[in-house]
Amino acid sequence: EIFSIRSAKDLFSFHHIEPNCTVQESMIRGPQFLTTLRSHTVWEHTPVKLYCTVEGYPTPLVKWYKDGVSIDMSSIKYNVQDNVGIHTLEIAKCETDDTAQYTAVAGNIHGQVSTQASVIVKSKSGKAKTYIVFNKFPMLPEIKYTKINITFLETFGSVFGTEGDTVTLAATMTATPNLANLQPEAQWFRDDHRLSDSKWVKIESARGETKLTLPHLNKDDEGVYSLRMVTKGGDAVHSAFVSCAVPGAPGAPMDIKIHDANRDYVIVSWKPPNTTTEGPIIGYFVDRCETGTENWVQCNDSPIKICKYPVPGLFEGHSYYFRVRAINSHGISKPSRISDPIAALDPTEFERLHAIKLGGKLDVVIYHNDVEGTKLPGTPSKLHASETDRTYVVLSWKPAPYQGQAPVWYYIEKCLAESGAWQRVNTQVPVRSPRYAVFDLSEGKQYLFRVLAANMYGSSEASEPTEPIQTQELRGVPSAPGQVVATRETDTSLLIQWAEPKEPNNLIGYYIDVCVKGSKDWGSANHKPHKNNKFVVQGLTTGETYAFRVQAINELGLSDESQESSPLSVKAALFSVNDHTTPSAPYDIALLACDGESMVLNWKHPVHSGGSPVVEYYIDKHRHGEHTWREINIPPIKERLFKVEHLSAGAVYEFMVYGGSLAGLGAPSAPSKAFHCDAWTIPEPGPAYDMTFCEIRDDSVLVEWKAPVYTGTSPITGYFVDFAKKGSDEWHCSNESHAVSHRYHKVTGLEVGVSYVFRVRAANAEGAGKPSLASNPVVAKAVKGTEMTCTVDEESGDFILSFESCQITESSHFVWKKFYKEITDFSKGIVIKTEGNISKLIFKHPDQGDMGCFSVAVTNTDGVSASHEIHAEELEKMLAKSYGIRHPVIPLKTQLAYKILERGRMRFWLQAEHISSAVTYKFLWITQHIHIIGFAGIIEFVLDHFTEDSEGTFTVQIEDGKARGQSSLVLIGADFKAALADAEHQRSEYVRVKDGPHFSEFLSVHVGDDCSVALICKVDNLKKETALHWYKDAVEITPEGPVNLASGTCKLPISLFSKASTGIYKATISDDRGKDQSQIEISGHEHLCQHMYTKGRLGFPFHSPGSSATELAIHCTATGIQLQCHMKYYTEEMKIHWLHVERKLSHSEKVRIGGTPAMATMEIIEPTDKDKGLYHIQIIDTDKTYTRTIDLSGHGKPDHIDNRGKVLGGLPDVVTIMEKKTLSLTCTVCGDPKPQVTWLKNGAEVYTDDQYLVSLESGKFASLTIKRVSLEDCGRYTMTVQNKYGGESVDIVVSAYKHGDTIPQAKPTLTPKSIIPPKRPIEIPGPKVVTPAPSPAPSHVSSPAAAKSPTSPKGLKSPTPARSMKSPTPTRRK
Repeated sequence: EIFSIRSAKDLFSFHHIEPNCTVQESMIRGPQFLTTLRSHTVWEHTPVKLYCTVEGYPTPLVKWYKDGVSIDMSSIKYNVQDNVGIHTLEIAKCETDDTAQYTAVAGNIHGQVSTQASVIVKSKSGKAKTYIVFNKFPMLPEIKYTKINITFLETFGSVFGTEGDTVTLAATMTATPNLANLQPEAQWFRDDHRLSDSKWVKIESARGETKLTLPHLNKDDEGVYSLRMVTKGGDAVHSAFVSCAVPGAPGAPMDIKIHDANRDYVIVSWKPPNTTTEGPIIGYFVDRCETGTENWVQCNDSPIKICKYPVPGLFEGHSYYFRVRAINSHGISKPSRISDPIAALDPTEFERLHAIKLGGKLDVVIYHNDVEGTKLPGTPSKLHASETDRTYVVLSWKPAPYQGQAPVWYYIEKCLAESGAWQRVNTQVPVRSPRYAVFDLSEGKQYLFRVLAANMYGSSEASEPTEPIQTQELRGVPSAPGQVVATRETDTSLLIQWAEPKEPNNLIGYYIDVCVKGSKDWGSANHKPHKNNKFVVQGLTTGETYAFRVQAINELGLSDESQESSPLSVKAALFSVNDHTTPSAPYDIALLACDGESMVLNWKHPVHSGGSPVVEYYIDKHRHGEHTWREINIPPIKERLFKVEHLSAGAVYEFMVYGGSLAGLGAPSAPSKAFHCDAWTIPEPGPAYDMTFCEIRDDSVLVEWKAPVYTGTSPITGYFVDFAKKGSDEWHCSNESHAVSHRYHKVTGLEVGVSYVFRVRAANAEGAGKPSLASNPVVAKAVKGTEMTCTVDEESGDFILSFESCQITESSHFVWKKFYKEITDFSKGIVIKTEGNISKLIFKHPDQGDMGCFSVAVTNTDGVSASHEIHAEELEKMLAKSYGIRHPVIPLKTQLAYKILERGRMRFWLQAEHISSAVTYKFLWITQHIHIIGFAGIIEFVLDHFTEDSEGTFTVQIEDGKARGQSSLVLIGADFKAALADAEHQRSEYVRVKDGPHFSEFLSVHVGDDCSVALICKVDNLKKETALHWYKDAVEITPEGPVNLASGTCKLPISLFSKASTGIYKATISDDRGKDQSQIEISGHEHLCQHMYTKGRLGFPFHSPGSSATELAIHCTATGIQLQCHMKYYTEEMKIHWLHVERKLSHSEKVRIGGTPAMATMEIIEPTDKDKGLYHIQIIDTDKTYTRTIDLSGHGKPDHIDNRGKVLGGLPDVVTIMEKKTLSLTCTVCGDPKPQVTWLKNGAEVYTDDQYLVSLESGKFASLTIKRVSLEDCGRYTMTVQNKYGGESVDIVVSAYKHGDTIPQAKPTLTPKSIIPPKRPIEIPGPKVVTPAPSPAPSHVSSPAAAKSPTSPKGLKSPTPARSMKSPTPTRRK
């Protein structure tokens, strides 16, 4: 019993320690075994598994020992697992040597415990290895217990909630046998930390079911939740991920921790929220609240930017809660989850208690300073900094022994290093505990500290100063994490791994971001910092492709984002250890060499790997006459070739081989043949081994192998390849006439579809040696898509061998070889580039050394491979093409030419086909000043002074990337003199025009698109008084309308141009500064008349448009028959009449009259028998009427009018239907031949599927059925009916409404039934052409002698009218 004699104040302080101690004790736990190891007795070659369950905080680490020696965990023999506190050691195949005592040692920072068990392995002969345990514990017998199997009936999945939600995880299960007194215990864990009932977690368990509820989801609750149903015989575990998202403002900080609690201050730390979808964090506010109240007080006036804050000003003995809020540009976040209560107490208070023995069982507990003794306190010692930060330091010291009753307090002094100026820190508040935080220090400075003890009688000497203590400098956020790699996990999750940042800077954890490929919408995969550099992203969409990035976090915030991972689609991983079986047995163990003390063995890999690669092998040996098989190799063998040493000469041995994978150790092979350990002395080589096959075709197979280990008495000179049909002993040599010197050979002459086996014999000077073991059967049958292409890249000139595999798996890779030896030397610029199922071998620097046979094989397929041999002739062609691509010539549109500019300057220019903006060029000539300009493929330079000294050759050199070009211009002799004369003339003209008004462009004739004629010139250097005058044949003429000189362009229209308009025209411009003139002669300009003739207004000699009219031609249209009359020129203003028999026709719905600039047209819509007869066109000129006639008496309606596809009716214009009903659109169609019916929805063709049914019955009844109509089916549906003669199309508008809604009143704007023209021109027989006599001309006009109309040229197309010309086609009348 302990009594405490204290004052009322001390008692009050004492009672506030207990809650704090309880909190700490609940967190601090040493390791403890809940289930200990149990001993086992097992048979040889059977598995055994040892279980133990351990708990503690921090999580204990478990190590395994065999007879006191640590077990090598890298050995494939042992399988050690840790599943949420349950630790297992499994030996897959026990041997007698495994008889031992096994120990599991669990430890954490608070201690360690161990548990032991014995394993006895009995051989099948009945003998067990003698095992003596020198231990104080007796050998434990095998314990028999009731094994209870747990089967989950219903489980919980991953949950993605929002902060504040209520989340429930529930599971039901059955136990077999279901015993009332042996019910399994439900244990819940979050990230391997066991959970218990609290304010934030509620756990309910009953027989056969358990439930965990998170009443207020918070980011602190995020993690992997595991349910363990623990029984005496093991446990059953189910896990799922719980995510917590925070919308809108920044998420709340999390993981609030309290450090260094003292009498009047604490240090609060937290972890920052993820800001992927919000703005960056500006700072944080820290709030406190006394327990028992709801008054929250903000501790800091302005936001702090780091995730740690010392809170001073607390009252001793009071308990507090703390919380933190984050701030960004959107506002202030919700408060974090409140911390556990913490009391402001002196942490060394219990260290100063002193017990006084009173005799018996009673002690009196008092403080050291309650005992009478020395009045002045002693000097404190061991002053040091227990924690440093950027702006504060926590000091701790050891008080001197003190026996007085007067209270003792302390003063702390600080001094900048090397300054010598001591300054007292705590002048206002005395310190009673030997621990104090000094605030408001300068960042990165060095300080000295010392402490003095004082009481009412005085103060002690100052303690020894500390060593210089430097406050921490702000190092910033961590650097960005390294490469991010995504791998497949399940069909809804991916495993993300990344490299740690090079500068962690007190790393707290990581945030992982996820984004769908092709978008920039990044989201958070976790909302709570993840400590490891591996994370499984849950809840992804199967088949979708995602990219990932990672940010690191410390107390200052988040780092930059890492680089994005390569996009990866979500689907189940190719293999999972839990889903795999162990590999099958190896086979065909072969002896390759023997020297009397060792043997070299080879074997074939297992046929079935079990789903994961076989990466390790183990060999057992057995001496003839013994019964025990012994292990040869303790470390696993990686290759299928091994030298067994330390054998007895003359003895006979047998061997077995085991294959190992991630799933475990497979079955042993059958024992090998009995091999005699006698040294080989035969002169011939030993057997070859490891035959592989590629390029399997219908009549050939390419065989590869490895050289014999034993070469005989002389070097190997070649190989022979034998083959035989499967099951036959009749071997045939493929190359009997000559041995191949390389280790590959193509066996030809095989029968397609027949299975063959192969073997290889090595030969030297002594002859052929032992054959290899027969290969596995190979079927001579080609695999589709095994061709390799060889091309030269058009851009780079690289050689590219490309192969597209018809088969590929996740584990497949492409192996490229030259002469069937894998390519590993990439120093010559050889690059292998693989994307999906296409692999390319790229030669960056091709040369003569690239001649040879190249092959590629795809692993983990049915022998997919191909080869291509580059011969010398092909190589020469490819090198020439590559050189042309790498050294291209710039093609030129024009060679270097010149043009004389004003002032006599010479412009030299050329134009290239294609040049880039990076083109460079230079001109070679004598030393003159040159202006250079380049644009739109044109390169030019201007020579300012072209004189007699400029005679010579001008050259331009162009370089654009790899392409080059050159052009030269020679100006010597007569060519130079002509150019120089023109330059001199331009210089004199420049002097002329720069002083007074002048013509910048002289008179020229302009013929418009409407055949109007005008004279145009341009004037310059004008002023207000400048006057322009026009003359014809020296007689001044006055143009119509005022003359506007301000535009600089002057125009004289010549209306009704004729022969009378010819003559000499002159224009003069003058003012007081001078005069200039320009004249032009029109008479005799035949090219002008010819140009106007082609325009159609008049010819040379003169002709009217009617004289050029051709005979009427028939043209079939989609809607009827069109009569066409071609002529040189046609406008709507021309006087033209169309007649049927003798009746004049006018434009109507039945008859459409119009034309183009080159012909007049008349179309008969839907012709009938009434429309037969003679048709005339009359073209009336001022002097004559021209008539063209055609007889349609023998031509009724064309076949394509009646026979084209038509819609006869039955379809509504608008359909309104309720959702989930079935709509059927049906109508009758006709046409000969039977038309094709197509349905369109909003312009896209509709095909028959689960939603739509398109049918055409008997070629007459067309229908479209829409099942379970929804709002997505609304829109415009078009049905087209068409055959070779054309067709029609109609529109129907479909709208839907929901059950209970008012039926909408749809008022669509429908297009009328449209006619579809035939796919190709419809030919009809030519009609009888009637040529009537021309109409009599007026008496005052004589008809020309040759009035015959010219024939329209075949295939004549109407010319496109000029932009300014109005279309002559009349507007359709309604």
